[in-house]
Amino acid sequence: MPPKAHAIAEPSDLPIHPFRSATDFEHFLEREHSTSPGIYVKLAKKSSGIPSVSRDEAVETALCFGWIDGRAHAYDEDWWLVRYTPRRAKSIWSKKNVTTVESLLNAGRMRPAGLAVVEAAQADGRWARAYDGPATITVPDDLTTALTQTPAAATFFEGLNRSDRYSVLVQLQWAAPQRRAKRIETLVQMLADGKTPGASDKSAKTSKRKAVDRNHEKGGRRKTSKKK
Repeated sequence: MPPKAHAIAEPSDLPIHPFRSATDFEHFLEREHSTSPGIYVKLAKKSSGIPSVSRDEAVETALCFGWIDGRAHAYDEDWWLVRYTPRRAKSIWSKKNVTTVESLLNAGRMRPAGLAVVEAAQADGRWARAYDGPATITVPDDLTTALTQTPAAATFFEGLNRSDRYSVLVQLQWAAPQRRAKRIETLVQMLADGKTPGASDKSAKTSKRKAVDRNHEKGGRRKTSKKK
């Protein structure tokens, strides 16, 4: 499955590298993982027919050395660009990457640098707090309770699209246990005010308008059902 694309101008902050295979990327990281600030990896589109490391192969290789991938960006008709950098201290983990690392550990592929960032995450609780992806994330009971107690927030949350709902839920999963209650309070207040947490002012206004429209549509359908 091709990576989801986001348009990008020619980047200048980091060098761009193509790799014909996962082995080539692995050799690069063996040399550079501890000194390089990061790179953009060129991933050939399947339709191009160009030999290239795949997205999944690149992610696995990066995790072995304690690096992490960013979003995929459309580069031209033949290539994607993905930013790969050393994982920052205290950065959060996705459950998908946790699962991938566990497979890499079982296969004996993890390198010392990769093991070090895993052990650090396990030691401070970030490993256990790894967040879900959009397909598996759910509304937790404590947020449901808080929304029930604030009808305006519940109504706005119900009208959010899938992407904006995920933005709300994943921010809660990112919170450390001791900050979770405060994070819920902040998120619920923003929702009650008609704001989408994590969105820019422009996109937040768009989300608010669409959420209101969706709630009106739902209300209209309920009224129609009652008449029947």
